[in-house]
Amino acid sequence: MHSITESASSFGDTIAIPMGSGRVDPTACYLPMAAARAALGFPSPAEDFQEDSLDLNELLVRNPAATFLYRAEGSSMIEAGICGGDILIVDRSVTPRHGDVVIASWEGNAPACKVLHVLPDHIELHSCNSRVLPIVLGATIEVEVFAVVGVARQMRRVQGQRRRAGR
Repeated sequence: MHSITESASSFGDTIAIPMGSGRVDPTACYLPMAAARAALGFPSPAEDFQEDSLDLNELLVRNPAATFLYRAEGSSMIEAGICGGDILIVDRSVTPRHGDVVIASWEGNAPACKVLHVLPDHIELHSCNSRVLPIVLGATIEVEVFAVVGVARQMRRVQGQRRRAGR
């Protein structure tokens, strides 16, 4: 087993930077939602149909008073689909369970996004990157753990790429 210091410093970590709490009474912002699902291939002939509208607050925030947002930084959760720059939606009213993606903080460390493994005599925080070792927290270490209930991502265009001549 590796110590907390070895795991966190030797292999990098996905840390979570606090962005603030969710609003208790957010203004609804309904956006149109297409009835057709987005196929990961060829366009659907039904793509012009609109199903309904959707409020992202209603979809992503279940308990506004207990919801906080964090920005992910790093690559240790990449195999779980969590990338640097993603917004992690954390609901402090949800009790984290074994196998949940969580935000964890212990002994003055920056909050880290990991998968919680609860064992009889200790807690392990696992990355979703095969190159990052688990962090083992003994029974005497005080750790705060909060459930990640959603992830939001904004797609960005890659700047400055040019197509090769002849293509």
